[in-house]
Amino acid sequence: MINNAYNKPDTKLGFIGLGLMGSRFLRRLNAEGWNVRGWNRSSAATLPLKEYGFAIDDTLADLVPRSDVLLSSLANDDAARAIYLGQNGVFTNVQPETTILEMSTISPDLSALLHQEARRRGAEMIDLPVSGSTPAVDSGTVTLFAGGERETFNRCIPIFESIAKQWYLMGPATAGVRMKLVANLLLGVNMEAIAEAVSLGEHLQLNRALLLDVLPKTAVIAPAFLGKFQKIKVGDYSPQFPLHLMSKDMNLVHSAANRSGAVLPATSATNYVFEDALAEKGGLDLSAVTTYVQTLAQKETPIG
Repeated sequence: MINNAYNKPDTKLGFIGLGLMGSRFLRRLNAEGWNVRGWNRSSAATLPLKEYGFAIDDTLADLVPRSDVLLSSLANDDAARAIYLGQNGVFTNVQPETTILEMSTISPDLSALLHQEARRRGAEMIDLPVSGSTPAVDSGTVTLFAGGERETFNRCIPIFESIAKQWYLMGPATAGVRMKLVANLLLGVNMEAIAEAVSLGEHLQLNRALLLDVLPKTAVIAPAFLGKFQKIKVGDYSPQFPLHLMSKDMNLVHSAANRSGAVLPATSATNYVFEDALAEKGGLDLSAVTTYVQTLAQKETPIG
């Protein structure tokens, strides 16, 4: 038993950002017996949650001071910066000794700034990005990558147990975010490679339905992509992990590579494909890149 671990009867959770991922985490924490309230910048997005009976606060000033642990799942750097550092944001209202679990995929530089500000305010912060899309959140099988202090990490394990299959402390502040960029590099490049494989199979006149049934049964397809083949097969590109977020993450990978000196040719090519597909496919699921790649043979200009 971990000393001072957070427990369900005594701990008040506040969840910030109730989009595709955050709303599901809120539901799961509630179902697991945690005392959890939520807040979202767009009040319209919270109406279904309110109708279901979830406690949703109107302002961060209502939510933040009353929470022992704050969790956040935000779209990008701009959203995280505004919500944490903006006027009447998290750090304006946070109380000393509050624990912050920041689950967004953001840049290491911004994560470092948030850690610094948390320390200045007397709060404890873990960067805790998530590996896994909406079905994994629903089933509690996501993986968590953490960056921060071991003592804080250990205290939060009961929360991790309610939302994830596995969790790893990757190192000090920002190590979780850095690990998420490594993992999402593989996610992006592999999805683009699958799109190319499907396109090649069709151009080689293989039966499309059979191709999409057999390919996920081979040893070369990671478990994270198994569900994508059915989406491609039936043309259902409703977002589990939207393409525009994948493109945002690949841009973060590209920036991190440039700053660290890493050379990533396949990542650069994949980034080009995602950015070119954004105008028509950005709001769709990541797997919609398959439909984009299928049209490239009709273009006069090759990629690169």
